[in-house]
Amino acid sequence: MTGNDHPSEVDQSADRATDDPGASVDAAANEVVFDRAGIRDGFLTCVPIALGVAGYGIAFGVLADRAGLTVVEAALMSATVLAGASQIIAVELWSDPIPVATVVLAVFAVNLRYSLMGAALRPWFRYLSGTRAYLSLFFMADENWALTMREFTSGSQRGAFLLGSGLAIWVFWVASSVVGVAVGGVIDDPATFGLDFVLVATFVALAVELWDGSSTAVPWAVALVTALATSQLLSGQWHVIAGGLAAAVVEVARYE
Repeated sequence: MTGNDHPSEVDQSADRATDDPGASVDAAANEVVFDRAGIRDGFLTCVPIALGVAGYGIAFGVLADRAGLTVVEAALMSATVLAGASQIIAVELWSDPIPVATVVLAVFAVNLRYSLMGAALRPWFRYLSGTRAYLSLFFMADENWALTMREFTSGSQRGAFLLGSGLAIWVFWVASSVVGVAVGGVIDDPATFGLDFVLVATFVALAVELWDGSSTAVPWAVALVTALATSQLLSGQWHVIAGGLAAAVVEVARYE
């Protein structure tokens, strides 16, 4: 509550929030708090998910070792990029000389989805300083974004949740990448140990958490159909972006 709020206005806002879930999100956003408690809660909440991400990180490390990256190079990439799909694409394209333009364009295409993900949290982070918002967004990955969206839609005021959960992802991702490079000479195929399925299982668990009844089915179905159709027409990871955009358009059309 700000110093300009009047009790009558707060009561009216609470009544509106009861009738409209979106109103509760807006009301909570006006009181967003960014503190150590939010960072801690985000970190601890995300640790189980980060453990799943670590399995995928080991798979990336193995591929990085095959591409000729050292432990330091793989760790530096994971620490500064923090994007599993684009990092794997980058090491798969890795050669001597490095096709810089191809790698940059491929990574850009895969990571375009983050613009949509960040936009979804804008109603929350517009109440934070630029430093706090952009620092949080730097540590945003698919997994902790999903957890943060659940936090956001619940009407939570913990503006530091994305940063805390992102730090958990970052720590486990960098550490597992190092482990992957270290054992790269021992593991011939990550699929042998099921490491290729770890991220799929993680996303299935997140999807269950984000399911919000029949209203969720429409955008999810549109995203699925669009992604499958696009994957048949275009190579690369464009189907990810197409599915996300189609679902966003449908949601805007439904609620405008």
